[in-house]
Amino acid sequence: MNPRARWFVLASICITLFIVPLSMSGVNMALPAIADALHADAVWLSWIPTATLWGSIVLLLPAGRVADTVGRKPIFLLGLLGFSLASLLVLFVDSVAVLLLVRVLQGLFSSLVFATAMAIVATVFSDNNRGSALGFTATSVYLGLTCGPLIGGWLTEHIGWQSVFWGPVLLALVAIVLAVIYIRNDVQSGKASQPLDWRGSVLFVALSTLLLLGLSGLPNLYNVLMLIAGVVLIFVFVRYENRCEFPLVRFSLLATNRVMSRSLMASFMMYAAHYPVLFLLSLYLQYLQGLSPSEAGQLILLQALIMAVLAPISGRLSDRYEPRLIATVGCLFFAAGFAVLVFLTSDSALNHVILSLSLLGVGFGLFSTPNNNAALGSVPKERLSIASALLNLSRTSGNMFSMAIIMLLMSHFLESDQIRPERYPDLLLVVKLGFASACLYSVLAAWFSYSRGKVTR
Repeated sequence: MNPRARWFVLASICITLFIVPLSMSGVNMALPAIADALHADAVWLSWIPTATLWGSIVLLLPAGRVADTVGRKPIFLLGLLGFSLASLLVLFVDSVAVLLLVRVLQGLFSSLVFATAMAIVATVFSDNNRGSALGFTATSVYLGLTCGPLIGGWLTEHIGWQSVFWGPVLLALVAIVLAVIYIRNDVQSGKASQPLDWRGSVLFVALSTLLLLGLSGLPNLYNVLMLIAGVVLIFVFVRYENRCEFPLVRFSLLATNRVMSRSLMASFMMYAAHYPVLFLLSLYLQYLQGLSPSEAGQLILLQALIMAVLAPISGRLSDRYEPRLIATVGCLFFAAGFAVLVFLTSDSALNHVILSLSLLGVGFGLFSTPNNNAALGSVPKERLSIASALLNLSRTSGNMFSMAIIMLLMSHFLESDQIRPERYPDLLLVVKLGFASACLYSVLAAWFSYSRGKVTR
């Protein structure tokens, strides 16, 4: 592929990896407006970001496996087109239940995008500049995640909460055109005849669902039983995959790849720490600090700007220096940011939030690209799609795990009430406990990152 064409490929991927997270995170700024419009209580509100996570997890491994078989281009395009159409369905939403269905569809199609995007970039830039290219994709993801509140807040305030869903579709059309023209379909020889592991796929959907529902409803007896069943299915799934002729992922081989397995665990912990930030800060800044949706979004944008600057730089550095050291330092900065947030009060100065967001931005900017570069560099080219899917599975499962914990806290302390001034002390407690948990996850991520060992160049 000529140099000009591959930068158009990167542009298509980056646009997509910007608008999908933007659509997912922008809804956090619209939560109070959605609660008023659809009469949603605190528990229903916590399901709005969580429903998308479930959808984005259950198809990741099957999508990565199919992409390695039939090629990454059709799977990527199907995901992007489906996500756009699902977003337009918000125009017909008249209840929280229907909105959750839209969110699930967005998640399902986004999994096709995330299962293939990094693999496409890693293939196109396999000869050189892979770290820099992955840095741009990381910047796009985190810029989308954190610009979501700014753009989502403005759209909610000036056009209406539904525009948070359909607004980004216009930009998606540009990415679709570029993908159709410039992305080549790279079917691996000998892979096209390999069947999809349907039993493994069903097992994975079942265990993901049981774990999410089980964690979110503790200590209810039914939820305890679902959690136990989910844990049992994890062992069944791993055992089945190791014996299957054409598995979604061969865990016995993954366990021998220390760089990949530890990179996945570091990613899981960092994303478990990161995802609730937008949700919790959105509620804190709007309910407890009295900021408007657009004002809260402008403040949270600081984290994205720092990440956007550092991600390509750290990616370039990870092409030359040991990735684990750069990523581990990032984890420690991230933990420091959450340690600052734990001491928030209802009348804390906004400088307190600004300091913490700066630390979080530096931390994730240093972590994300070196971690991905190390992981993708540890597998052969013909397995890049499943490796990309595993990285995104670690991200989304970390997101889902931490949001299940936040849902548990919301259900326990706020119950099924709408968030009114008399419940603000309980909301603040949920926020502080959520940030304390995130600090712990970040410290664990630092250990996994450092212990992965050196990456062979």
